[in-house]
Amino acid sequence: METNSTKKIAVIGCGNLGTAILEGLLSSGNFNGSSITITKRNVESLGKYRDQGVKITTDNRKAVAESQIIVVALKPHNIVTILNEVKDEIRADHIIVSLATGVSLTTIEEVVNKDVAIFRAMPNTATEVKESITCICGNSDNQDSIKEVKSLFNVLGETVVINEDLMESATVLGACGIAFVLRFIRGMIQGGIEIGFDAKTAGLIVHQTVKGAAELLIQNKEHPEYEIDKVTTPRGCTITGLNEMEHNGFSSALIKGIVSSYEKIEN
Repeated sequence: METNSTKKIAVIGCGNLGTAILEGLLSSGNFNGSSITITKRNVESLGKYRDQGVKITTDNRKAVAESQIIVVALKPHNIVTILNEVKDEIRADHIIVSLATGVSLTTIEEVVNKDVAIFRAMPNTATEVKESITCICGNSDNQDSIKEVKSLFNVLGETVVINEDLMESATVLGACGIAFVLRFIRGMIQGGIEIGFDAKTAGLIVHQTVKGAAELLIQNKEHPEYEIDKVTTPRGCTITGLNEMEHNGFSSALIKGIVSSYEKIEN
């Protein structure tokens, strides 16, 4: 796999998502800590990364000046302010990658006001274990720039390039989706406890079951219903459980939750 290991990267605003990305980059083995600079207003919580050679600073301008790829991991309401702060340090050869939900490429272009390759990327917190799905869109069709950004996030999981008008949908399905799946897993564990397992054993069984189900779909490239049909027998316990869940609105509640999250972003 090709990587960005020779590129200097700045992660501006190293909060929860920025830290998850940093953890993924460092644990991938493809990046030296010395090639990464991270910034945060309060850097005390980032001190442990110094031992891995990561540069830690509160100076966003310096971080940008010394980097080639700028990963902007700020809250949406802060991004324009910080970009205005650092825009004089942005060069034409920079690649800017914004992780901010709802902040368009056009908004960033208006602030930077230079012919710079700008991308939006929406990973999820599974970057920490290199199993993220990252959706990417950009203002540039330069294949080298696209390759650079994909290579950066490929070490954190899988990437897919989409149209910008789907980025909010990607936020819900891929990023919020982590929480939706975890809530489902929690419910499975609770059910396991109710039918006799201790919490630890129930967790082990459920975690591996969910992982196995995902791998079946990924490796076999089949529709979920195909795999469901393989484990449902006439008058069996699987179909009984599935029907009870559907009678209580399982699929409907999940779809409504996804749509509600999307409407929240849109509003």
